[in-house]
Amino acid sequence: MPLETTTRTSLVDQVIDQLRAQVEEGAWPVGARIPTEPELASSLGVGRNTVREAIRALVHAGVLESRQGSGTYVQAQTELSGVVRRRVADATTRDVFEVRRALETEAARLAAARRTEADIAALRAALSRCEATWESGDVAAFAQADADFHRVAVEASHNAVLIDIYAELGDAVRTGVATVAADSGRHVDHTPIVAAIEAGDVDAAMKEAGCYLSELLTQNG
Repeated sequence: MPLETTTRTSLVDQVIDQLRAQVEEGAWPVGARIPTEPELASSLGVGRNTVREAIRALVHAGVLESRQGSGTYVQAQTELSGVVRRRVADATTRDVFEVRRALETEAARLAAARRTEADIAALRAALSRCEATWESGDVAAFAQADADFHRVAVEASHNAVLIDIYAELGDAVRTGVATVAADSGRHVDHTPIVAAIEAGDVDAAMKEAGCYLSELLTQNG
């Protein structure tokens, strides 16, 4: 739909909001190339310079990425995603483990209080995938399965902000799991966490979630 405004600045802001909304709604998923400047200018009914300024702003915010000679691609769904991903990419292993401990411990507390039957079923399925991939000896597959388990556990918290923030740690969680598994030749059995969440035992869920991460922090201190 063409945009109307009285000033150039507000027009650019409107285009930024429009593009941001389309990214957040999944019109262009992460990794996808967005339409060209002429195409966007035509669909929005604005000039190419306005589109260019809006894209530049979203590139600066970390939502989009401009690739010379290739186009502009979606890098993150929100500004928060872009900021968190850039920060985590440069973080130390210890820093990531500390943040994980804070987020996962609180998520476990909330999950024990709020879990549904669907959450429990999802946790059991994720736990089974962890054990199956570990037995297979495929470290990469196990790392993905373990990271998926933690994501499912956090989703059981039913705290939308916590879920969104934790999702941006996905790559770091997966890398950390793979590193620990390869170095130690062992893995953490998350059965006690699932049992505590299923039982609605808030204290036990927090203890189990924090225990293994504290151990990892000690090993990587």
